[in-house]
Amino acid sequence: MSANGNIELLSATLAKARSEDRAALVAYLPAGFPTVDGGIEAVKAVIAGGADIVEIGLPHSDPVLDGAVIQTADDIALRGGVKIADVLRTVREAFEATGVPILVMTYWNPIDRYGVERFTAELAAAGGAGCILPDLPVQESALWREHAAEHGLATVFVVAPSSRDERLATITAAGSGFVYAASLMGVTGTRESVGDEAQELVRRTRATTELPVCVGLGVSNARQAKQVAGFADGVIVGSAFVKLLLDAPDLPAGLSAVRALAGELAEGVRRS
Repeated sequence: MSANGNIELLSATLAKARSEDRAALVAYLPAGFPTVDGGIEAVKAVIAGGADIVEIGLPHSDPVLDGAVIQTADDIALRGGVKIADVLRTVREAFEATGVPILVMTYWNPIDRYGVERFTAELAAAGGAGCILPDLPVQESALWREHAAEHGLATVFVVAPSSRDERLATITAAGSGFVYAASLMGVTGTRESVGDEAQELVRRTRATTELPVCVGLGVSNARQAKQVAGFADGVIVGSAFVKLLLDAPDLPAGLSAVRALAGELAEGVRRS
């Protein structure tokens, strides 16, 4: 019997946040960083602080969409010998400990090499809620989506300010769980202009889909989280957590710092 993943839990979690008139807090952390065990503890810490949903990064040698902070963490994880089995273990242990929806964010090449059927079956068996696939073109995603749907996993695609309306409609029609709206300007430009661009992207994306729209755009503090929560269904924070772990003198200090930041961000997304 094939295990079912947790796409329904993901959808219910986003719906619950909406029913509370707030955005969901989505935290990103790479697997295997600073170690596999340390990474699992970090996921538990952000959830203890208030994250509603967690994305586990599958470390990749050429993470084209990630900035220097996450590249550094990926490098540490890869030099530590992290494997896909460790990523799946991270998902399983974090989910078993917390009951929170856990997704994997990964580039396509590692899954392609591992095998789509094998990866979707094992991610579902680990309790995973789905995958965010930033570099898988929608028109080449049929095989992945077929296996993901069979195993109860969400397929989250990334849209960007450069995506035209027609393209947005194609992407959102193929996706499930939620839509990841990325302001690829990252933290460049003024905060206001990045916010305006993201807000406009959310508006255009919502015109094409009923799926929740979660925004990742270099949010690093409660003030920015509150701003994004004003127009998005979810606020995605990654580099800020990773940087705290990188800068911490030791793991306990890092865990304490990420838990505290998650708490501040969780207050920010509550809009009150």
